[in-house]
Amino acid sequence: MANHKNTLYYGDNLKILREYLADDSVDLIYLDPPFNSNRNYNVLFKDESGADSAAQLMAFDDTWHWDNAAADTYHELIATAAPHIVGMIGAFYGFIGTNQMMAYLVMMTARLIELHRVLKPTGSLYLHCDPTASHYLKIVLDTIFGSQNFRNEIIWKRQSAHNDARKKYAVITDSIFYYVKSDKAPFDVVRKPLEDNYVESAYRHIDEDGRRYRLSDLRSPNPRPNLIYEYKGYKPHPNGWAVSREKMEQLDSENRLHLPKKQDGRIQLKRYLDENAGQAVPNLWDDILPLHGSATELLGYPTQKPVALLERIIAASSNEGDVVLDPFCGCGTAIHAAQKLKRRWLGIDITHLAIALQKYRLKDAFGLIEKDDYNVIGEPEDLQAAQQLALDDRYQFQWWALSLIQAQPLGGDTGKKHGKKGADKGIDGIISFVDDPKNKPKKLIVQVKSGKVKSGDLRDLVGAIDREHAAMGVFITLEEPTKEMLKEALSAGLYHSPNWNRDYPRLQILTIEALLAGAAVNMPPTAKTYKKAQKETIQDGEQQSFL
Repeated sequence: MANHKNTLYYGDNLKILREYLADDSVDLIYLDPPFNSNRNYNVLFKDESGADSAAQLMAFDDTWHWDNAAADTYHELIATAAPHIVGMIGAFYGFIGTNQMMAYLVMMTARLIELHRVLKPTGSLYLHCDPTASHYLKIVLDTIFGSQNFRNEIIWKRQSAHNDARKKYAVITDSIFYYVKSDKAPFDVVRKPLEDNYVESAYRHIDEDGRRYRLSDLRSPNPRPNLIYEYKGYKPHPNGWAVSREKMEQLDSENRLHLPKKQDGRIQLKRYLDENAGQAVPNLWDDILPLHGSATELLGYPTQKPVALLERIIAASSNEGDVVLDPFCGCGTAIHAAQKLKRRWLGIDITHLAIALQKYRLKDAFGLIEKDDYNVIGEPEDLQAAQQLALDDRYQFQWWALSLIQAQPLGGDTGKKHGKKGADKGIDGIISFVDDPKNKPKKLIVQVKSGKVKSGDLRDLVGAIDREHAAMGVFITLEEPTKEMLKEALSAGLYHSPNWNRDYPRLQILTIEALLAGAAVNMPPTAKTYKKAQKETIQDGEQQSFL
């Protein structure tokens, strides 16, 4: 990891951890893995008007299955893991059997072993989960990290109400397990502002200079004969004062003593509100609100967490310049918070959809540009790598290709990776834009081809443009277009922009090779297709590289 910039990795995090991350190289890990709750999670996009689009695309399926890969990982753990881990996973296998939960626990155990390896001796780990598998995950964490290194189970109130509970209590909380690698791990107490009603009741006194304060006892809790003295005619408690005469005089000179009107009263200490750093945050976090539909930071990604939640974790368990790792980084909230708090970061995700969203988020919020400010490892950088991605997974190739022109992947069938069937067949993505005096949104439709192409594909796309009342169309191809295809694109004619008073090709062919070389869609200017992250300001913040 020497001399590496902040980095996004595309790929299986188990493989990435083993291939790229050295032992004892990370200061803080936050992971929010799939919970094995048998749910599919869809990304919500927006159209040019800012409204949520009807198009959705499955970001991930959090169901795990006992298959050959799960069995192979189980056997690898039995053969290579430490004896106490072998005993734990073997015991799970004995009473859980070969089912989805066992597959999930095998997957998580293999990854948590690697995460423990890459943590520095001073490192901390926070695992975010829900009740579906939290009881099992706690055992896995105790086994790998040691029960003595468990610090807290943090309960985050993620919802205020839930109406779908009929035969049980509504679940409105998540658990976040906090572990350290050793007692050397740093921890800065996190504080939050005092509640208004407490301030009003406790800090009810106001000094002559307008400062609020509360009164605190100055008597010694235990008998202190050497601290029994009379001060300005006020007699001490039988136990004596809590401070020496010298300290009492100092407090008096600083106007920190409350002297009662009656001589039989007792002196009390003034504790000023403006000197109170706030209430130490306990393990119940009910002061960080979940993201709702109107939240400005919401990017439409499923399971997105508030930046404030990650800021609290990062501030408590790391220092500026430390390395923060999120091995299931999704839309990049942990990376966003790390960048904002001047930490270095590493993010891993198995979908190009998530990596694309993170790149847009880093650019929008911080002005960061890939290669200049951070690296992306695992995305195709040349034609050969793009061809290999298409062979490995054509849907990942499709998402990656669409991200090259910032097109919104078109979905709609819940839990399916492919686009809509039927009327929308042949449309893989959409770019929405406003090019109308009345600000009505228009659309450009995109088709991605990873195999052989022919002129008939262009005719089909022209038909889709007409059928969908689209303004323009783009055909992205791995293969070089034929002469007939180029003629077909020219015959589609031009789109005239009323706002910009110029013509654009109605149908354009873009090869992957050209896109990798910097080619772009020739179209009227457009806003972001992905929801735009709010711009952040970092004081004296500069991108740091790994040392």
